[in-house]
Formats: sequence, C-alpha cells, structure tokens
Amino acid sequence: MVERYIAFDVETPNSNNDRMSAIGVTVVENGNIVEELSTLVNPETWFARFNIGLTGITPEMAADAPGFDELWPELAPLFSSGVLAAHNAPFDMSVLAKCLRAYCVDWKDTVEYVCTCQMGRRCYPELPNHRLNTLCEYRNIELDHHQAGSDSRACAQLLIDYQEHGIQIEKFRREYDLAHFRTVGGTYGRKWGRRER
Repeated sequence: MVERYIAFDVETPNSNNDRMSAIGVTVVENGNIVEELSTLVNPETWFARFNIGLTGITPEMAADAPGFDELWPELAPLFSSGVLAAHNAPFDMSVLAKCLRAYCVDWKDTVEYVCTCQMGRRCYPELPNHRLNTLCEYRNIELDHHQAGSDSRACAQLLIDYQEHGIQIEKFRREYDLAHFRTVGGTYGRKWGRRER
C-alpha cells in the first residue's frame, strides 16, 4: 500500500485567517519527497501590518498572484491524492475550509489529516515546545519560517523523521469537517489544540 501524505502550509493576510496570501505543498510518498509546489496567492482582501511583518508578503506582491479559485484546479488533484498533513494542522485546515466556502468550491464534506505538531509532542517530549522552528532546529532541518514553501517542506521532513523514529502515523489520523471547521471522529482536545506554529 502506497503511503502518500500531502504536507501543506498556508500564510494569511490578516487575523481573520479566512484567506491565503501564500501556500506551499510538499508531497511525501513512501518516505520520500516526490513533488513540491509553492506560490503567492491573491487573497482579495486586506492585509494587516502584523501579518506583513510575519510573512514579508505585501499587498503589492500578491496583487498579480492567482486567486484561490484559480489555483484550486491545480491543488485539488494533489489534495485528493493522499492524507493531508500540516504543523498545527487545525489552523491550516480551517483556512483551507474557509477559502473553499468563500469561493463556493464544492470538494468534500470531510478530509483526513495528520498534525506534525501533535506527533512531535509524542516523538520528542523532552523539548520545551513543539513549534515548527523548535523541531527543525532540534532535527537540523533547514527552515525559512513563515515562508509557505519552506514550512511545507519542513513539515514533510518531520513526517519522514517521525517515521524513521518509529512513530506510526496512521494512529494520528483525524477527520476534518470542512463545512463546520472542526475535527470529527477523534479527540483533538486542549492538550493538542495549543497553537504552536
């Protein structure tokens, strides 16, 4: 059976977190990175100063980028080809779900995902926190934090690292209800719900 995970990361233009200003996608198949995609996204909404400072993405930079609806025909086959993965996945899953709703895109009711932050807590409990940059520094994974392509690749590399350390990723699968912006069919409670980006 082919193990295929679609690691992705989104950056957002403001605190509403309902549009993307960038997305990175890194595909892991049988323990190897086999495909990558990274692009700015025109969120067609306002940018907050904080988000600009965090991501370096300005309205001018995103103005000529494709909108989510233009990107979706390219993203949909990728996102449908395996289990989604992200670091602090409920955040990225919610942004994806809100973009699907905003652009009236009919995809799925629920989608499977795994969270590399949750798995990091299990694999490396000795760390003071399990933010992406902390884990990457600990495992010597290159990271340009809050750059979507780099973050998605780091997420993919963490998945591979966890597998090499005996973590059974299947046990961390959850389902996300895209219509109601929440995890279903599993417990993703307070312990795992802290935001560690």
